[in-house]
Amino acid sequence: MTIKPLSDRVLILPAQAEEKVGGIIIPDTAKEKPQRGKVVAVGNGTKDEEMILKVGDEVLYGKYAGTELENEGEKYLMMRQSDVLAVVE
Repeated sequence: MTIKPLSDRVLILPAQAEEKVGGIIIPDTAKEKPQRGKVVAVGNGTKDEEMILKVGDEVLYGKYAGTELENEGEKYLMMRQSDVLAVVE
């Protein structure tokens, strides 16, 4: 299924959390939620705010930003463009 964000929303594929630190395997419950990801889809913006982000941008976002979604076994975050803190260049 294809997910197309509406208005000023973006769909982000979060970076994978670290599996090991110094040779120690970290259980899923103890992994830190990543705050970095890749934009995989963007909305059309609003008449007051055009979309600055584009598909393929690597971005940083707040720890509690967005709504978690799952599609075809992959976990995504849907958030407003204004919830994105920075683009990584």
